[in-house]
Amino acid sequence: MLSEQSAATVRATLPAVGAAIGDITERFYARLFDAHPELLRDLFNRGNQAAGTQRQALAGSIAAFATYLVDNPDQRPDLMLQRIAHKHASLGVTPEQYPVVHEHLFAAIAEVLGEAVTPEVAAAWTEVYWLMANALIAIEKRLYEQSEQQGWREWEVVERIEETADVATFKLRPVDDAPVPGYRAGQYVSVGVELPDGARQIRQYSLTAAPGSPVRQFAVKRVTGDATTPDGEVSNHLHAHVHVGDVLQLSAPYGDLVLEETGAPLLLASAGIGVTPMIAMLEQLADTGHHAPVTVVHADRSPGAHALRSDHQAYAAKLPDARPVFFYERDAEDAAGVGRPGLVDLGDVDVPAGTRAYLCGPLPFMRAVREQLLGKGVSPADIHYEVFGPDLWLAQSAA
Repeated sequence: MLSEQSAATVRATLPAVGAAIGDITERFYARLFDAHPELLRDLFNRGNQAAGTQRQALAGSIAAFATYLVDNPDQRPDLMLQRIAHKHASLGVTPEQYPVVHEHLFAAIAEVLGEAVTPEVAAAWTEVYWLMANALIAIEKRLYEQSEQQGWREWEVVERIEETADVATFKLRPVDDAPVPGYRAGQYVSVGVELPDGARQIRQYSLTAAPGSPVRQFAVKRVTGDATTPDGEVSNHLHAHVHVGDVLQLSAPYGDLVLEETGAPLLLASAGIGVTPMIAMLEQLADTGHHAPVTVVHADRSPGAHALRSDHQAYAAKLPDARPVFFYERDAEDAAGVGRPGLVDLGDVDVPAGTRAYLCGPLPFMRAVREQLLGKGVSPADIHYEVFGPDLWLAQSAA
């Protein structure tokens, strides 16, 4: 892995690079998009760029990877790399794009750190970059080879369901007659749309039907911006302009938060639109007759805002030993039998020994649930999570 000489240099310079990584990534993206505006128009999420979250995620991944290499010179953080590689594969990232990133990233490092970037320092961090890049290229190559679908494919909307005021479900069938590739519960597809300004923007949406479904089914929450965050370009476009008969471009399914076959007790915890992968997992558990305990936890603003609530309860009811517990900030009494007021509190929720947990939702929610599960004796290795958008959990952990 990382050579001894480079490890010593990275260890010595990591505090300085870490302190400046935010400025470095800001300069990197500015240089990259000046040289290749098509990447911002057709590949990168313009909303995340405007909000700065993609810069934070990139900074966190670089810092976390370098720190891991220094602390574990003979290993690499495969879990982190797998998560990134799945997202890259869903976007269609190619090996030829990595040298372009290297060129502008290291130019940004030189701009920000100046004379501190000696040839020795540049060589050490170049080694770090290519260790990470080549690992991602190898994983992505394997994912592409394993995929039953190459590139983008056209799918026609055959049904649209208004789940809540801000969430709509889209069901699609392939335009061609080719077989529909399989997927695993918890995975997502990338959806590419052409916006009015000619940009082709891509977003990922979790599949909400169990594997084996003849349709691609996903739910989209309309993202409303605020003073610091713009409205969601793709979510608002889908809500306003895509109806039955329209055609969308979809990637093959990807994602590493997947339901594993197990006889262990399970806990599926979600908040807001994070419910989507859990619906597919619950349907699969019901279809396969999972007999171990399943604790179903969800948090939302109110029962009326809880997208797919009827499916959430129906699939849980099909399991022989499932307990749904839904937490609502208001109107909890409208969800008789399962609704509780306030934020998630697992204090009196039974979590059997050996439970495997899957989490999806905003970072504060997942951090809170993780801490409570650790307090109940759940192993850290048995707590899995999915972040919609840039992985700021990683960025904050590396800070």
